[in-house]
Amino acid sequence: MPAQIAAEQMTFSEEYVRPFFAYADPDNEAIVELYRITVFRTAAALADGWEPPAEDVRLARNLEYLRDTFSPGVVTPWELVDSEVQLVSFPDIYFRIREVLDNSKSSAEDVARVVNTDVDLTAKLLKLVNSPFYGLIDTVEDVAHAISLAGIEEVSNLAMGISATKAFKDIPPELVDMRAFWKHSVSCGVFAKLIASKVVGIKPDRFFTAGLLHDVGRLILFKKLPYASVQFLLFARENQVPIMEAEAAVLGFDHAELGTMLLNEWKLPPALVDNIAHHHAPSKAKDPMAAAILQLADNMANAMDISSGYLFVLPGLEPGAWERLPIKSGELANIVGLFDEHIEDLFHSFL
Repeated sequence: MPAQIAAEQMTFSEEYVRPFFAYADPDNEAIVELYRITVFRTAAALADGWEPPAEDVRLARNLEYLRDTFSPGVVTPWELVDSEVQLVSFPDIYFRIREVLDNSKSSAEDVARVVNTDVDLTAKLLKLVNSPFYGLIDTVEDVAHAISLAGIEEVSNLAMGISATKAFKDIPPELVDMRAFWKHSVSCGVFAKLIASKVVGIKPDRFFTAGLLHDVGRLILFKKLPYASVQFLLFARENQVPIMEAEAAVLGFDHAELGTMLLNEWKLPPALVDNIAHHHAPSKAKDPMAAAILQLADNMANAMDISSGYLFVLPGLEPGAWERLPIKSGELANIVGLFDEHIEDLFHSFL
């Protein structure tokens, strides 16, 4: 953080950040506070020498040659999901974990034995639970120890989230910035868990996985329709609308619809699917508060990236979503501070 921010840098920051909040309710106290934090972070980045993307880059000007001819109705959401399920099934390590969990006679050692059959999964899981983010006092040396400290459900949820990333390895990097995608996903998971920890009566652990997988439907689009994905991403920038709105305009459906279908086909826990399915419309969820947590986390993850070159408008909060959460807007700055402490370590551990 710079020692001093010049007045002109703060003025420029306010003008630069404002369009990103065009779809967010300016009277919502959470949005007001998130805007304030983002303006300051962006001004601080400017003082540190950051150069923001030029307006032509932000608005995707002079890129007409990249336009595709994809039209709504060419393919249905179910056709995309069905072909994905047929070609690449969810890594069976998760289902083997679920099978153990569903057996009332199973122990933590039984779960650990299954997880340990996947070396990469084990290594990533241990890195995550040993990170300061999880706040475990002891150093975790094996999966059984992780389960004894964090619990079977938490370790199983982490295993599920890590396994999901393996199903999407062949997305064209020339068309889609997958590193940015996963950074946003991990960021959303971090914010979701931090926000959930402020809410009495719910377990925050599962929210990291919910954040990690909240945009899984977009992975199908990137994988199955890479050129159409470029088209809706350009549409979002050109018209300064949220990506979800651009998806609907270009494709006729959006990533939340696809993600819900895919997660149901993968038979993930219903509560997790409900949370992810409605993270843009919490009022429609069976658990509106859980979905509101994820929606706020999504907006916060996007907002924190504006000061490092994020190019898309925030989706905003559904009316009533913020009011469902028993937290004050003044707590958001503290949540952002905790996020800053953990995100880089978690991101590198995860990827």
